Amino acid sequence: MPARWKEPVKITAPLSGDVRVDGPFAALVFLMDEWPDLRGAGYVRARSLCRAAVAGRKDAEEAREIFVIAAKEANLLH
Repeated sequence: MPARWKEPVKITAPLSGDVRVDGPFAALVFLMDEWPDLRGAGYVRARSLCRAAVAGRKDAEEAREIFVIAAKEANLLH
């Protein structure tokens, strides 16, 4: 079963509108499918940490922290 975060991240997606991201796998899917800028440093770091968390090499909560930082940089947080 994929890892889930203790608290989901609520973001406003450019294509889907309001989205609830509940773990590193869902974050990775969102990063790949809907992220507005695929070249930003925050995006690259979040994608890397989420991949590592899905693979079990990093803690899921650490990936969440980095995903939130990247979402703030991209103006996606509610």
